Amino acid sequence: MNLKPTNEQKSAVWDAYWKRKPTRVPVSLGVNARVVVLDPKWNQRGITFEEYFHSAAATIEIQRTFLRYQREFLNHYCDAPTGKPTEWTFYVDKQNVYDAAYFGSPVHFRDGQVPDAGMILEGADKEKIFSRDLDHPLDDPFVRKCLDLTEALKKAVAKLPSDGIEYKVAPVEFNFDGTLTVAACLRGTEIFSDLYEDPDYVHRLFAFLHRGAEIRNRAISKLSGRDYFAGDKGGLADDSIQLISTATYREHVMPFHRAWFANYKDAKSNGMHLCGDATRHFRTLRDELNVWSFDTGFPVDHGALRRELGPDMEIMGGTEISILLNGTPQQVYDRTKSILLSGVTEGGRFLLKEANNLPPCVPEANMAAFYRAGLEYGQIA
Repeated sequence: MNLKPTNEQKSAVWDAYWKRKPTRVPVSLGVNARVVVLDPKWNQRGITFEEYFHSAAATIEIQRTFLRYQREFLNHYCDAPTGKPTEWTFYVDKQNVYDAAYFGSPVHFRDGQVPDAGMILEGADKEKIFSRDLDHPLDDPFVRKCLDLTEALKKAVAKLPSDGIEYKVAPVEFNFDGTLTVAACLRGTEIFSDLYEDPDYVHRLFAFLHRGAEIRNRAISKLSGRDYFAGDKGGLADDSIQLISTATYREHVMPFHRAWFANYKDAKSNGMHLCGDATRHFRTLRDELNVWSFDTGFPVDHGALRRELGPDMEIMGGTEISILLNGTPQQVYDRTKSILLSGVTEGGRFLLKEANNLPPCVPEANMAAFYRAGLEYGQIA
């Protein structure tokens, strides 16, 4: 068993997976720049998230460090390439506050934490969002900040010394974290009582958020000559559906998910990111919305999920981040092994990864144990 695959061997694993002739379960790690911002070992100057959000210089410094973190450390423990890349693309990082910030929430920066957005629709304020202008998204203050930072990045990147890497800047891109999740960010837990006490308000709010995200994403993508809804696979997230029953989901949320996926005119299937205990909805999402790829979080019974959904469903998931961060290497290894032996690999449509989004300061020994289990027990017969 080769416990240190080369970049070429890793690439071959991915090629086989995408051709639907897998030889081994690919090992991937979902990660973003918070792993270096919040890790003193990597962020030795102590750059804050507030600086990172507003300064092109801070963005470049953090993302160059993030590049090193991946290529020199993390990618030794997954099927991504190690070594110096030939190119790197800088980007405006909006973390998970972009939807709430776009709809008017203030962004809070707290020591030792990722940014979070304040609730603006609590209590008697629940109606005030409907006065927002949805038809001119490029005039929105949060969008303007993102566009301005992109231009500042372009100017700063043009002055970077040549070190054998071609540096680029990505155009601004917005996704959508889902109607219920964004509503919960704006209104808090009251949105769940609204489902029963004021369903008319819920429908109006969901419709408003849905329309706003559609208009925004189309307009921003058009700036760089793209069509946000192009492609053969539709995408969406909505983590908060873990907090409602499938009957409630069908009645109040699914119509908006259906409408979102309908924008992808050429899509042959759809994919969803759903953290938390949402697997009870997966069969409904498959049968009703043509979702054939799930990026899962925890808790997940991987074997039971495979048995319920069948061998053709793509399932992404794996070892809980709490175990990766706080467990021993043996606990990480045993948990990863148990997932791979659960039956989830049947059909070869499983991607092993952390569940969900790697936190800062995971011990290297734990990352090594995770990858070793993937290499040893991820073989596809």
